[in-house]
Order: sequence, then C-alpha cells, then structure tokens
Amino acid sequence: MSLDNHSALIEQLKPLLMEPDFQEIFEQLTVDESNSTRFLLKMELNRISSQCTRIIDLRDKTELPCEEVVIANQRHFLDEPAKESLINALPLYRNKYTLGVYEQVVKAHKLRRLKLRNIEPEELISEDNPYLVPGVVLGSYFNRCEERMNYSIRIAVTQPGVPEVNGVTLDLSVGGARIKLPLKHHLDQDKPLKLKLLELSEEFFVDELQHGVDYQIVDIQNKDGNAILRLKRLGGGEALDKVISKVIRSFKFRYKVDVNDVIVTATGLGYERHYLPLLTHLPLYISVKDDIPHIAYELLGRGNQPIQHYFQDENEISQLPNFLNNRRLTQILKSTNDIDHCLLFSFTHHAQGKLHFYSASLAELKATKNLHLFLGFASTKASWRVFKVVAQTIDHSKNYKTSTLPGDDARYSALTEQQLAQFSHTLQLIDLTNEDVRKDYQSWFNKADVNGLKIFAQAKVKRHSIKKVSMPFSERRHEARFAFKTLVTIEQGEKKTNGVTHDISSRGLQLILEESVDFNEPAQVMLSFPRLQAASGKANLTHLPYQLIRSRMNGQTLHLSALIGHTPHDGVEFLNKLIAHNKQKLEQLSDNEGQLKELADGLKNLFMRQLPGVPYFIEKTVKSAQMAYIGIGTTTDEISHLFAQDSDQVLQYNLRPLLDNNVLKQQIIDPIKSMKPSHDMEFFEVFIQLIRQARGAVQIKCILKSELGGRDNQIQFIQQSKKVGRFMALRVYRGATDKPDMSYIRRELEYIHIHANHRAKQLEEQLWKVIGSGELLDITAEVEIRYPSLVMVSKPK
Repeated sequence: MSLDNHSALIEQLKPLLMEPDFQEIFEQLTVDESNSTRFLLKMELNRISSQCTRIIDLRDKTELPCEEVVIANQRHFLDEPAKESLINALPLYRNKYTLGVYEQVVKAHKLRRLKLRNIEPEELISEDNPYLVPGVVLGSYFNRCEERMNYSIRIAVTQPGVPEVNGVTLDLSVGGARIKLPLKHHLDQDKPLKLKLLELSEEFFVDELQHGVDYQIVDIQNKDGNAILRLKRLGGGEALDKVISKVIRSFKFRYKVDVNDVIVTATGLGYERHYLPLLTHLPLYISVKDDIPHIAYELLGRGNQPIQHYFQDENEISQLPNFLNNRRLTQILKSTNDIDHCLLFSFTHHAQGKLHFYSASLAELKATKNLHLFLGFASTKASWRVFKVVAQTIDHSKNYKTSTLPGDDARYSALTEQQLAQFSHTLQLIDLTNEDVRKDYQSWFNKADVNGLKIFAQAKVKRHSIKKVSMPFSERRHEARFAFKTLVTIEQGEKKTNGVTHDISSRGLQLILEESVDFNEPAQVMLSFPRLQAASGKANLTHLPYQLIRSRMNGQTLHLSALIGHTPHDGVEFLNKLIAHNKQKLEQLSDNEGQLKELADGLKNLFMRQLPGVPYFIEKTVKSAQMAYIGIGTTTDEISHLFAQDSDQVLQYNLRPLLDNNVLKQQIIDPIKSMKPSHDMEFFEVFIQLIRQARGAVQIKCILKSELGGRDNQIQFIQQSKKVGRFMALRVYRGATDKPDMSYIRRELEYIHIHANHRAKQLEEQLWKVIGSGELLDITAEVEIRYPSLVMVSKPK
C-alpha cells in the first residue's frame, strides 16, 4: 500500500512532529483516514524523525565550491544550494539532524543537478532492481467500528455570518464525512458548521436532517481547484445514527464502500497462513503467580514439532518447565535484550533406561567458569542443542481478536478473553543448532573432568504442567492425535528395525526409531505391533500395510498413514477401539473438534505482534520465481531497517546486498522448487560486514558462510568486520508452501468481493502464486560464541 496520495498530509504533519501534543494533532488530522493508512503514516513519520548518522559529502558531486558544515559533531561538505536546503529543513525537526533532513537535502541536490542537465525528474529512469521488495504488514489487524462509504450526494453548508455554500460529499460514515466545496467558501476552520444532506432530508424525516447536522472542521486541503474538508460529527442522536447506518446499508451495493482496512488485514492473514505451518519456533505463554513466572501454554504447529519432541523424556513428559525454570525465566523477563540470559545450551544422557537433561544459559556458564567444559563436551553428544529465547511483554490494551469486518464483535467469548488476559509475556523458543558447526564448539573442550557438569543436571518433571494448544490450521490428518507409546517393528524389503510410537490416530502414527534406517519415501512399509498383539484378540497386528509419508531428524522420526484397500485394515480398527476405550486417559495432541480453536487463534495473534525474524515469500512468475514480499511486524526490527536504508519509500526494502550474485536463485528459489510442503525447513547462513563509510550510508557486504572457507577465514572476517564497523550474521530459512488457506479469510474475501470484486480476485491470485516462504533470523551472538578466541577477546580485562 502506498502513501503517494498523502504526501500533502505528511508535509502538513512534519512541522508538528516534535510538538508535545503531536499525538492529539495527529488523531485530529487523520480522523477520517483508515486505520491501515494511519498506521503507515505513523511508520513514515517515525522513520523521517529518527536520528541520522549519514554524512552528506558533495565535494565530488557538484560543480560548485563546498564548505564544511558541522551538525551534532558530524562534518558535512555542502555547496551553497544544499546548505540552504539544510537550513530550511532543520527547523522542521527542532534543529535535529534526522533522516528527513538528510533526504530533503539529498533530494533537492539531485533535482537541481537534473535541471542543469535539462532532464525532467519524471524522465529519470531508475535501474530495474529485482531485489527491491515491498513489505506486507503481519500481526496488525485493523478494525473499523463503522463502515465508511465513498459516494457523492448534494449538500449545503452554513455558518453564522457566512452565506450558504453548496457542495457534495466524497465519503460518509456515521461519525464523520469528507466533503468538496468551492475554493472560496469563506468558512472559519475554528468554528462548527451545519451540514444539510439534501438528498437524505428529502427521503428521511429526521429533525437534524431538515435543519442541518453540526460538524467540526478537522482539516482543509486545496486540491484541483476545490476545497476538501474533513469533518467530525458533533450533533445528532441515535435517530440520526440509525438513518445514516440505514443509508450506508441500503446504498452499499450501488456505491463504493471503503474496504482498504479489510484488504490490508486479509492480505496479512493470507500471507500469515503461508508462513505459520513452516514456523520452526515454539511459542510459549508465561503466567506470573506470586511474582514467580511459569510456562502456562505452548502453541503447537507442524514446523515446531522437533522442539516439542526434544524435551520429551522416556515417559513422554515434557522437561521444558525445568529447562526454562523459574530462575531462568525471571532473568530472561528482566533482561530481554541480554543475550547471555537468552542463549541456552542443552544435551541429554541415557542411563538405566532413563533420559536425563543437562542445560545451562550462557550467563550461568560464564558465572561458573564452565564455558569450555560444557560447550566442548556437550557438543560431542548427538543430543546437543543451542536455543535462543525471544521475549515480548503482552500489551493487553490491544484487542486479542482479528476483528476485521465492520460490525464484527471485537472480542472472543468471555472465557477465552479471561484466559488470554492471564498471560504476561510471550516467549519464542528458537532452535539454533547447526550440525555443520559441531567442530567449532568442540574446540572449546579442555579435557577437564566432566563430573563438573553435574551442577547443570535438570531435576525431573514428574507430571504434565504445560497446556498444549494446536495452531488453528485446517488439520491435515482430519482426526485427533493422542500421545501413546508402544513398540513397533517396521520393514521395507530387506530393511528392518524397531521403533516406538510417539503419537497415534486411528489412521496414522508418528514413529521414533532406535537407529536411523534409510527407508525409501514416500513408499509402502509393513508394521507389526508385538506388544499390542497380546491384547488384540483375533485381530492380526503383524505385517500391516502403511505408507511412509516422510521422515525427519535424519531419518529417525517417521510419519506413517494406513494404506486402506477394499478390506478392513486391522491396524485402523484396533487403534480406533483403543482410542475410543481410553479417551479419558490419553493426552490429546491436536484439537480436531474445535473446542480450543478460539484460544489457539488468540494465542497466535499474541505472538504475531512481534516477530523474532523477518518472513519472506517467494512467488512463481511466468519465467521462474521472485521474492514477492517480506513480512513486517508492528514494531521496528533491525533486519528490515537495515535493508530500508537505500529506499526512500514506505514499506519498500532493497535486498540486493543479500540476494545478489545469484544467491536468490541458487540458495532460495531452486531449493524451494525441489522441496515439498511436507518437508522441514532448511537454512543457510550469511555473514555480514556493516562498514562505516566516511561519505554516506552504511555499506552492507554479505557473504555466504559456505564461501568463506575454513574456520580461520571465518574468524578473520568477523574480526575485520568489527574493525571497520560491525559484524552481523543471518540464518536464512527456506521451505515450500502448500496451497493457500482461503477458508481462514473466507468472510473477508466475501466482503471484498461485494464491494471491490477486482481487488478480491487480485488478492486470491496473489496468494495462489506463493510457492515458498522463509525467514531472515539474526544469529550474530550464537555465531560469535562458536569461536573461543573471539569470546576471549571480548572478555573484560
């Protein structure tokens, strides 16, 4: 969505930016704008009022002599016209050097140079940049409490001492209007006016319509030889409310209803449905009781199953509560930006049929001087994991529900609202483990006595304490899944091994193998249930046909579905009875009956408010594919801000530094084309050098970690980056998306179809084009901890 049509309003707001009552003025001047437009206006105003560190140096860019100008200890070299532009721009921002000042000076300089060369600005053809990617707003669900209709009716406006002025409405809502009058209207902007809706007064006999309705003038703009007035209604009671509402309802099929908010929200929700099934992070919800925080809920999805499974012990009880125990949670919530508390390491140890968990935060390892021992030894274990925790305080003043259509109830049921109100924070648990860097971590090992690790042993959790809710997707299995463990033998040709079920449904199951076997997939396998056979009566539970749908975790976790032919499948019939007779005892893992859908939707909305990374979306084109959008959350994130520096447009990002040199095609598009939606997300790593330049913006130099060569080269790159500026590392996830979940935005699409059919079709076509999604995630702190020499250097002397 563009703000091109609102440049006049932005210019009007600029001088007021630094005023103490700016928020109140902003509300008044934008009272008749849609919520989505107001959101973008605020983003733009925040951007141009942010402090700027860029130097303007025109010494080799102008034919005029330059002189040095110092602002806030920054030395600029400007010619006389640029200096004049600077002097004019600074007062708009209370004499602070902001991004708006920088852009105004640079833009004026470019225009002057173009005029010298007799080139009109419109004729300047910018280089086609395939890496200039627009943003789509995620996690912000705009809601209008009333419909606004764009249509024209005759009006008459009066004010004491001023002759009656005739004009027309441009749009009308219950609480306001936008009208067009002649340029010479002689109205006083500070006084109320009476507005007669002439065509309505002929049809509806309401006193206010006959004598005129009182309105306050919010704003006047001159456009195309007319005056455009924004009005806020002051007078009139319920009778008038009903009349205007009735008019909007009765005329909405003949006139254009403003559907911009609905389109923006439906677009965000549509892209969200592509991103969430692949999401690898595990959202957690924190409640605080007697000042002690604990994890109350976790939100399950297909992509975050590996994290859930990792913390299950031999009795299928999650040990996550003691991994993120009260002490660690308190530190994380106190210091959300302190990476030492938010970076955690873990491994498990099998002994006498039991699974023991060991874990530590980076802060704990530094405090106990066990960094070498823990990282070095733990990284030799197959169960080694590195986790990052991202915490966010929940703002309960915002609605939990995605109430997008005018007239919708803005709240969930009372019970769901009460459940959502109990949470203080959301956490996202992110698995940063990279099998390719084990040797880097192992270089920490100093051959010390491993008994020193006993202090990091987690106490055993004996019972389930975290409630599980599944993300509100169309369930792929079409039936509920239940946690259940039993021995299974699996065969495919000559290959044979044993495993234990993790969960079951009547037609499918998930199986964890004792050892990895390279089974063909998708293909048929034969299953036998030796322990269940004894309780099965006449049913034969051996050599039953199942389809191996996919494998994960290096072939150790298998997803299977029963192959049902013309005769009954003994496995399906037996498991169906087993579930039916033990439903009260079995823990249900998915919610196919919808009793938790409302809560799950609310939980999803809470964690979508602040994204830990930057999602992106790949769409197919006639020739190949392209990056269509990146997902932008409701708060500024460092990654998108970095790539916004070369774009002077709202919600537009220049990803050339990251995606150039064939990275987009080779590392993202081609792999996604070869993947299936059922596959797990893959990733690659990018090292970034942010170079402070003497003249102009920060230079971004990106290089694939795989292209840097060995460990010494990687360390050298990081050290060099810190010398010339700053080092940053990104993990770039990639995955293939399934068909769009149109059922989730069905009501929004129906509404848009009625009022702007072409835009509904456009949105549907957009969503059907998406073939892949991924995420850009900041992993700088984790990358640096891989190299002992870098950590030693950063230690205080």
